[in-house]
Amino acid sequence: MNIFTPNHVQLLNACYPPTSALLTSGPGFNPNSQELSKLTYYALNHPAKLTKLGSELDKRIKYEARKAQAGNMRSKVLVLMDLAVYRALATECRRDIALLSPSLMSSIGEVMRCLSQDLEVAARAASVFTAWTTYTDGHLIGADATFTQDYLAVLQRFSELASSSASDHELRNRTRLVGFGAIMGALTSEALYNDSAQFREQVSILMRPILVNIFQADLHTLSEQAHHIKESPISPYLAEFRTRPTMERRAASIHLHIDGERGPSNKDVSNAALHALSSLLDHVNGGQLGYIMRSAFDNLDGLNGWIQKEHCCWLAQKTADWARYQYRYAVPTWLVERLLESQETPTATPQHTALVSMITTVFSSPTPLINLSTSDIISNLITFLIKRTHVNAHDTLLPSLVECISSLGCHVYYADQIQDLAGELISRLTAIETKDISSASKPEHNQSRAESIRCLLAGLLGLIVSANKHEPQQKQRRDSRARSPTMSISSRHRVSSETDGVPRERVPRRTRVLPSIWHDTLSLLCDPEYAVRADYADALKFYLAEEMPKDEEPVAEGSEQAPQPSEDEVQRATNVAMILQGSDGGTKLVQAVHAYCYLLATTSALERTVSPQPSPSGRSSPSASSRKFDTGASDVATRRSYAPIRGRKLSVVYRLLDRETPRVTASASANLSDYAHILDVQTVLHQQSPVRALMTGVPALLAMANTTETEDPGASQHVAAIHLVLAELWLRIGKIWKCDDLVKLAEAALSTKPAWLTLPPSPEAQVGTYHPPQEPVDFPTADNDSIWRGVDAQSAIMSLISSANVQRATGIDQQGLLRRLGAHWTADSALLDAVEKSSSTSSLKDEGVSPLLKITPALMRVENNMSIASLARSTRGVGVTDLREALEGRNSVTLSSTALAKPASISTADHGSSVYEGGSRLTPTRSRNRAKRAPPTRPGEVRDVLSKLGIGKQTPNLLKSTLQRPDQRQVTA
Repeated sequence: MNIFTPNHVQLLNACYPPTSALLTSGPGFNPNSQELSKLTYYALNHPAKLTKLGSELDKRIKYEARKAQAGNMRSKVLVLMDLAVYRALATECRRDIALLSPSLMSSIGEVMRCLSQDLEVAARAASVFTAWTTYTDGHLIGADATFTQDYLAVLQRFSELASSSASDHELRNRTRLVGFGAIMGALTSEALYNDSAQFREQVSILMRPILVNIFQADLHTLSEQAHHIKESPISPYLAEFRTRPTMERRAASIHLHIDGERGPSNKDVSNAALHALSSLLDHVNGGQLGYIMRSAFDNLDGLNGWIQKEHCCWLAQKTADWARYQYRYAVPTWLVERLLESQETPTATPQHTALVSMITTVFSSPTPLINLSTSDIISNLITFLIKRTHVNAHDTLLPSLVECISSLGCHVYYADQIQDLAGELISRLTAIETKDISSASKPEHNQSRAESIRCLLAGLLGLIVSANKHEPQQKQRRDSRARSPTMSISSRHRVSSETDGVPRERVPRRTRVLPSIWHDTLSLLCDPEYAVRADYADALKFYLAEEMPKDEEPVAEGSEQAPQPSEDEVQRATNVAMILQGSDGGTKLVQAVHAYCYLLATTSALERTVSPQPSPSGRSSPSASSRKFDTGASDVATRRSYAPIRGRKLSVVYRLLDRETPRVTASASANLSDYAHILDVQTVLHQQSPVRALMTGVPALLAMANTTETEDPGASQHVAAIHLVLAELWLRIGKIWKCDDLVKLAEAALSTKPAWLTLPPSPEAQVGTYHPPQEPVDFPTADNDSIWRGVDAQSAIMSLISSANVQRATGIDQQGLLRRLGAHWTADSALLDAVEKSSSTSSLKDEGVSPLLKITPALMRVENNMSIASLARSTRGVGVTDLREALEGRNSVTLSSTALAKPASISTADHGSSVYEGGSRLTPTRSRNRAKRAPPTRPGEVRDVLSKLGIGKQTPNLLKSTLQRPDQRQVTA
């Protein structure tokens, strides 16, 4: 017999009422308050006794819990009282709670295992658990394996309560609220954040009840509750809970609804789930947010929650909204990572659909996502899209993927962001396009390739449309487009702030996608697949009208005013010199557009065959070796030092040129729809860049007219279609320049066209969205052997050069215009002059160079269309060297080229803007080094040289007789 009873056991025994009074101690079933105070005072002053007290309580509670599980009511009351003692000890002895923790957690675990269905006991156990979570420092989590296992088991039990599936509505809601009471304690506890490995385990348990209740709630209810969730937290105390010292914290009590009162509603439960999610997201860092996302994915797999796409999107958006500002980027990053894990699934699953929609929702929301690696995101999305098109060309996921890529344009965090993303898309387009399609082992390869290109094109346009739609301080579109693409960001801020006279915050404007970047897509206008050609024609029209930076004012359709010259004569001379010299990106693009339109209209075959990359000595095909290209460089080998993808691009160009024929034949590949696209593209070109399109495009129209001089009777339909395109273009050019003679000439010709000759209208499609492939309209089979010649090209030229509007806008007289517009033109020279122009030539828009020096490369072509090589026959003439020596006494100017290297991952946090044309990812970037200046020259020397070159005041051209010799005419762009 044990005569001696330890003091702590005596104090503990005194807390309980007599056995006969146990059942009548309700409804609270609490121990004697006075004796409990003595016990807590003793434990507080003798912390070493806490371990013994805990062991004694653990032994008793486990024994009574097993008896209560069998239906013993007295044992249940004793369990409730034991739990009350535990809570009092945990609250009063908070400083030494680690000594009590092992036995406390073991006891709660046993109680929840045996009596979890008894809400009264579960609520008391939850109160004890929240008391412990309030005051613990969490150091035992992960350090003590047994304790950690008990803690996770308890967490799992409360998680099951919070996602109870009881059939009774009121009982289910009460049970869930008890579970969420304990979960809120765990979410605000240091135990959750102390160990990173255990954080992942805990979050995987805690996320399930949160998701269950969110996905079972109505979206409208969730949105209303989420709207107030941050402004009205569950209590002001909990909002600052973790910032309080441990000794000042107060543990929340969990109580059941009183019997007879109306039970909790579904809204109460969903509100508790939202508060739990908000509390969790409000305290985690980037790595922990990644664990939360991974846990959410795993739980959605188990709950089959992917089929509820709207709830998934809502969850993704709120996760991004409620996460800490600097870590929100982890949300879309993890969504994309999860999407890539299942990219080879044969058919699109609900998970695919939900994930793509979730990514789109996050990017489309106004929530800022700083530090997001947009380059990595779009690269992964493109990879996934291309994979899906190769798995199934008719994948139902493609429209959503296009929309997802487009949504990246909703947030522009640095000026060059859209330009960088567009460059990524265009580089993938080029890689797909230049892949040999004749060696495909599967017949569906061509269809997959076409769908990949169409989807990337739609995503590219959608990206730009989204950026324009969400551009801050958006002005009138014309004012935005008219700004120079090389204008500094600070200058753009100044224009934006000062034009309306109202001071406002200066938000950076994005850089427009430069022509040098878009240039690589132009060959898609001659793609073998009509669906690609049609989509690209629409994309090109959009780019020319809405995105391409312009240094001249566009002309709106139906405008009553012709294009106006610059008021500054020097600026006008500079602009015209830029166009005639053809070294700026805009002119190169316009030249190439004319060339591809010419090839599309006349070439006999658009299909590509196996062809190696061009060798340094010339083109790969034998027929190409005889052609001479004037590209402004002395040696072909020095001009072809491009990256591999640029080499393949040139190979595509060469193969197209190899199929070029001097006359249209019956085997021409274009159909009526292609001719309609040519007309639409050329019309937009002349409207948006009237001077540039006129100076570079009219020679191309003459060359296209010359191809119709054919003796092939089977080509009559193509000849008539080309003449119809030319007649319509002459009519529109005449209206743009207010040239009445040209308008009358074109209208008279169009009035005599055959009845069958009608170009189909372009279908209306929303820009930047995926749509089914367009079907071509071919020539009719009716008898149409009659010859229709359209507009006489020579008469059209004479009408144009006689126009005062044209002469005033270009600053060139009638004779100079005749030489320029009537010059010999070939697709070879136009394409290769645009693609292979030597990168060592200084840009007309380089900063830090004298304005006079900028225009010197163009001065040799101001009044003629002859190449620099045409002047070589003269022993010694006035040229660039003379002007360079006269300008400011400079002896030399060094413009070195360095390879543009960008990091593989581009973050939105550390980017500036490109300020000159050469800032493409696929082209070299010029440095701004200058040579040392020499002493200035005598006054008037520069003016003398300019006068000799015919710049400024109109004087007799000293080179005129030389340039007019027909045998010396050279090919230019």
